[in-house]
Amino acid sequence: MNVWLAMFIIANIFAKMQKKETVLICPLNWGLGHATRDVPIIKQILSEGSKVIIAGSGYSLQFLKNEFPQLQSIELSGFKISYASKQFFLLWILLQLPFFGISIIKEHYQLKKIIKQYKITKVISDNRYGLWNKKIKSVLITHQVFIQLPRSVKVFEPALHWFTRRLITKFDKCWIPDYEDLNTSLSGKLSHGKNLPKNIKYIGPLSRFQNYQPHQEIVIENYPDILAIISGPEPQRTIFEKQLFERFKKSEKAVLMVCGKPSVSIIENHYKNIKKVDHLNSEELYFYLKNCKQIICRSGYSSIMDLHVLNVRAELSPTPGQTEQAYLINWLEKMDHWPLAGN
Repeated sequence: MNVWLAMFIIANIFAKMQKKETVLICPLNWGLGHATRDVPIIKQILSEGSKVIIAGSGYSLQFLKNEFPQLQSIELSGFKISYASKQFFLLWILLQLPFFGISIIKEHYQLKKIIKQYKITKVISDNRYGLWNKKIKSVLITHQVFIQLPRSVKVFEPALHWFTRRLITKFDKCWIPDYEDLNTSLSGKLSHGKNLPKNIKYIGPLSRFQNYQPHQEIVIENYPDILAIISGPEPQRTIFEKQLFERFKKSEKAVLMVCGKPSVSIIENHYKNIKKVDHLNSEELYFYLKNCKQIICRSGYSSIMDLHVLNVRAELSPTPGQTEQAYLINWLEKMDHWPLAGN
């Protein structure tokens, strides 16, 4: 073999070995759950030496910016769902579906510009169905392959599952953050069933507290009796906060309410036995979760994965109108080995 050709081949091999990916991570902004479960993925990609750019909007983007201040971030707006405050939950959600479809198309074309501008080589989308591109690798993270509808409109489920499958197969891979064995599954038939898309892969539960090692032991003199973690889309996030405040304002127990509103600075409010904080970083929240005797939170899937990883019990409260959260509580109550206390 010609020595110059051999040198060229070797140089090309080394160039490929040294080439690192530029990965775009994009969580959905429906509460903080989609962002929090992306933390271990970001850490893994960074440990491999690749570049990560985070994209999103609202509280979910601010959360990731707080967790990874060294990373570049992009504002990438998406559909902002809202849940009716009193009644007609389903009707209100159905009326928003056309805007959801428009948002998928819009973010798909936004991604094309981002790929070109930032030289993206791979995109990992957490429940944002428009963020795929034929020119690069694209991964969707979701546990809702088979979305569950209320009984009154159960007849439309097959059509919805067909449509969801079409969206999922646009991606090269679909990562399901759950166990493949239904007997140990956390999400039940939301992610297990017949006619699964061929591109799915079960990757196990995702939690920011996986293999978590605090940088330092945080000294907290008096842990509250009750830790209430508030999250989710408005106006239900605010309604849940008010409900818990009314529930405990005359109690003798000390209550810490974490209000799920990440910001640059942490704002605290006190009312007799109740302390409210906009947000806690992962390290602080870890110690509270491990040491508080009573925990109250929504039954969102990311919260369930956090509790599962930490092996702690909680009182779960579904967001009105989110049939997924109601289903998850029913599913977990059927599993004898499950350590949560669902309400």
